[in-house]
Amino acid sequence: MNNMLTPVLILVSWSLVMWLWMYCTRMPAMRRAGIDAAKLREKSEFDVLPRSVRQVADNYNHLHEQPVVFYALAFYCVAAGTADGVNVMLAWAYVALRIAHSLYQALVNFVPVRFVLFALSGFCLVGLAVRNLLAL
Repeated sequence: MNNMLTPVLILVSWSLVMWLWMYCTRMPAMRRAGIDAAKLREKSEFDVLPRSVRQVADNYNHLHEQPVVFYALAFYCVAAGTADGVNVMLAWAYVALRIAHSLYQALVNFVPVRFVLFALSGFCLVGLAVRNLLAL
């Protein structure tokens, strides 16, 4: 568990779990709402779906935004030889916070709490970036 790439694998795997969750909730909801996927033109057409379904899909999209920076930093750490214990710990903290963020957004979604999870995960990224800059 001290390998910098293991948290990357876990977050990629978690993103696939969220992808599966999204399709398992969205497809039946689309059928119930009478939405024909072949005729969809814009994202706003999903607005008729229940909020709980949209929350899961929104989180899946979020897993393709900020985590991209995490992936770049993790691979940089490996390439630059800076994947020490602290950076690995920051990577694990980031992944744990993103999974917590996903579950919270998909199941509860009270934005002030979700924002705290998002901000804390962002601080992990800042820590990784700063530690790598200082190692230059």
